[in-house]
Amino acid sequence: AVPRTKILATGGASHNKKILQVLSDVFNAPVYTIDTANSACLGSAYRAIHGLVAEMNVSLADVVKLAPEPRLAVTPTAGAEEV
Repeated sequence: AVPRTKILATGGASHNKKILQVLSDVFNAPVYTIDTANSACLGSAYRAIHGLVAEMNVSLADVVKLAPEPRLAVTPTAGAEEV
């Protein structure tokens, strides 16, 4: 089975439920957010951590497991994919 698409929204617009709902309806996928300030820098921070522990054969996937769990913000409106 193919995993269902999920959208992870970050940045200022991720606090606007109406924008998130449009994303969810257009892509027919649930939208998740994370409660992390400056989330745009989060990816580079995890890459930096990965670089520090690379000699210990720690994978990037294992480093990213430390990330906060995304929280479900909105789901697609029923019937939106038909519009």
